[in-house]
Amino acid sequence: MRLFVTQLAVLTAVTLAPGIASAGPSPAQPERIVLFDGSDLDAWESASGGPATWPVEDGSMESFGGDIRTKEHFRDFRLHVEWYQPDYPPEVTGQARGNSGVYLQERYEIQVLESYGVADPATDDAGAIYTKKAPDVNAATPPLRWQTYDIVFTAARFDCAGDKVADARVSVWWNDVLVHDDVAIDGSTGAGRPESPSPGPIRLQDHGDPGENPRFRTVWIEPR
Repeated sequence: MRLFVTQLAVLTAVTLAPGIASAGPSPAQPERIVLFDGSDLDAWESASGGPATWPVEDGSMESFGGDIRTKEHFRDFRLHVEWYQPDYPPEVTGQARGNSGVYLQERYEIQVLESYGVADPATDDAGAIYTKKAPDVNAATPPLRWQTYDIVFTAARFDCAGDKVADARVSVWWNDVLVHDDVAIDGSTGAGRPESPSPGPIRLQDHGDPGENPRFRTVWIEPR
């Protein structure tokens, strides 16, 4: 009997040890909302009002016709976006090379640009939190290849009086390389809307430059 009690005590201690998960049902997976699957723009609207009109062809949409944004608004989320840059001639330089952006809550822009080979990326190059922070590394692929952003976003927090008590935070994996690691964003960026306690849409930018335009495909979001 004493041996049995000792074994039971050890088993109980192991079962309750910190860091050891008890048996039971797995936590529910977050809901994944497909925002663009290559077929239509039903989840989107024009940022200036009315339906989204970006051209859709061969499973992707072209950044052309004004900014678009999701009809649904979000607070905290994980976002996946795939984007593509044309091969621009060398005389097309800087911000004219496929300029676009992924706006989180329509407030904070993650820059989209053809930045392959840039040795020291700046706050307006691809992968940057626009005007706030350059990516830790340049993870760009050459033009004519699809690239990915995987973004984990936590919205700014406000108290009951409407005063901000915590900055928004973001982590960004660019082509599977972590380029922003839980970075605080101290305010809206560039053309971003003012911060507030309300959730906001995802916005994709049409910068309006001449020549070929960036393209997007496979966009989904998981609210957290």
